[in-house]
Amino acid sequence: MRNTKQKDLILNIVQNSYEHLDAYEIYEEAKKTINNISLGTVYRVLKTLEDTNKIKKLKVNEMYRYDGFTKKHHHFICNKCNKIIDIDDTFDLKFNLKNLEVDDYEIIFTGLCEECRKDKK
Repeated sequence: MRNTKQKDLILNIVQNSYEHLDAYEIYEEAKKTINNISLGTVYRVLKTLEDTNKIKKLKVNEMYRYDGFTKKHHHFICNKCNKIIDIDDTFDLKFNLKNLEVDDYEIIFTGLCEECRKDKK
């Protein structure tokens, strides 16, 4: 897929969002700039951006969300509100993997975010 106005817009939305938006949320945001963009176009562009490693797709509670921060990092997912929080990859991961060749890894922490912890008290 060549660079298009739609592709540039969708990449910008994903990269500049502090949330990990789903495709419909990205579509709603994109419609504010390109009112005739279709949801199908958004899905196709997201797939292309994922295939070219410009964004990452995360599966959270059977739903896909998109992350514009492609540097190695991990996530914390709140079990109550489903908020996703980025966590820096500052771990020194040295496992005894014997003869295994690791291509990639991701660590996902789950629990309660700060806001939900406050609500629980």
